[in-house]
Amino acid sequence: MSTEAVESQQVVVESDYDSPTWRQLSDFSVTVTGNNFPSHASYADLRLSSVRDMGSVARADRKVVQGEFGYVLEDVPHFADYLPDVPTYPNPLQDNPAYSVVKKYFVNEDDTVPQKIVVQKNSPRGIHFRRAGPRQRVYFEPEDVYACIVTCGGLCPGLNTVIREIVCGLSYMYGVKKIVGIQGGYRGFYSRNTIPLTPKSVNDIHKRGGTILGTSRGGHDAIKIVDNIQDRGINQVYIIGGDGTQKGASVIFEEIQRRGLEVAVAGIPKTIDNDIAVIDKSFGFDTAVEEAQRAINAAHVESESVENGIGVVKLMGRFSGFIAMYATLASRDVDCCLIPESPFYLEGRGGLFEYIEKRLKDNGHMVIVVAEGAGQELIADSVRSMGHEDASGNKLLLDVGLWLSQKIKNYFTSRQRMTINLKYIDPTYMIRAIPSNASDNVYCTLLAQNAVHGAMAGYTGFTIGVVNGRHTYIPFYRVTEKRNKVIITDRMWARLLSSTNQPSFLSAEYIEEIKTPREPPK
Repeated sequence: MSTEAVESQQVVVESDYDSPTWRQLSDFSVTVTGNNFPSHASYADLRLSSVRDMGSVARADRKVVQGEFGYVLEDVPHFADYLPDVPTYPNPLQDNPAYSVVKKYFVNEDDTVPQKIVVQKNSPRGIHFRRAGPRQRVYFEPEDVYACIVTCGGLCPGLNTVIREIVCGLSYMYGVKKIVGIQGGYRGFYSRNTIPLTPKSVNDIHKRGGTILGTSRGGHDAIKIVDNIQDRGINQVYIIGGDGTQKGASVIFEEIQRRGLEVAVAGIPKTIDNDIAVIDKSFGFDTAVEEAQRAINAAHVESESVENGIGVVKLMGRFSGFIAMYATLASRDVDCCLIPESPFYLEGRGGLFEYIEKRLKDNGHMVIVVAEGAGQELIADSVRSMGHEDASGNKLLLDVGLWLSQKIKNYFTSRQRMTINLKYIDPTYMIRAIPSNASDNVYCTLLAQNAVHGAMAGYTGFTIGVVNGRHTYIPFYRVTEKRNKVIITDRMWARLLSSTNQPSFLSAEYIEEIKTPREPPK
């Protein structure tokens, strides 16, 4: 055949069994024309091309696989996507006496978890996420692993537990010896502040609040951070933080992928407000709700001990009122709960002041729980203040608890209708700083161990989270694209209104508006 002749060759693209695309590609072939036989370096591109040809979408930031009956898998990145020649090894857990006796300990590669479990008979199967857990083969030799852990953002119960369980999981399950903690948040990467972490050094840190690594807001410079990761030879990065931190982790992963580094980036979502999308709940939330009971109980004791007593308790919840809602439902001593998602007004028929006056006449005392983000639009000088942000990009909020307390005092003083005794309690920093309770300790353990399993199995650019009771690997973009909020047309908020017997403070027009489904943009 002459050099001008055109040859057509069939190239079968295969991957290891433990690769996330193994079953998709096992029967797939790519036609290559001419002498441009694919090199090893182009196999990753062929993998992505094959996924596209099979009705999937695979971009740098999104990897979506579509199946029959409306099945959609929003998958997470894997080393096999852009590092075609990376070797694999048997999982050390198969020789670990603690795990080798467990039947079906390794997760099947086809296992996925649906985002919605309540469907109708003709509904499509919907969006799924890859199930978390150990795989039969791993992409790291234990002696080659150099892992680091960093905590960013505000404090939250359970941070030290997550740190402890990542260290113990890497050490006891996989035999990893080299683990360091990055001190002071993202800034610690390029200020070179690290501390060695061993099972012995983290043995009892779960009994303490805060984070032994320290934390900070802001300081995210992806280029400098990845430069430092590359210079140190770090190949596993565990990032613990809220939605802003996870956005930063996503940028770090993209830079690592752009450089073609074999570095796994795993996020563990942290927000005491429980406002991270997709996941069932975030760690520390149960502890926060439990600890909030102390403040509510104190407010109740104070208010019922005096004539016309009012106890006002401010709880966390910048944009989402989950802590206030669940603490109110758990307490049964709260007469009114105010959250950011449910607008309220003070004066006039059906307003808050009218309800307070009626409640005091009927019961002689009352307790009000207000989330920190509630009523911001009502505060007189909020126009100037709400434009300011902290280092993480969060809007700086005014103290709605103090403002509301003063407004209530002014209302009853000016009208001389009755004398009130008001006590204001803000337990925010007390709640943030405590150790996690038993429930959260177990939850933190499972999150940390599954993050380790994912990184060892070659998954990267993911957040670990529980969806419908199952641990899953979720793409970064899904947990950062929007916040989880209380739906005030949902049954849970209706249960709260039934418990407190408070009015909704919503106009009929507003209720009709939020009930009416909006047409999607064309």
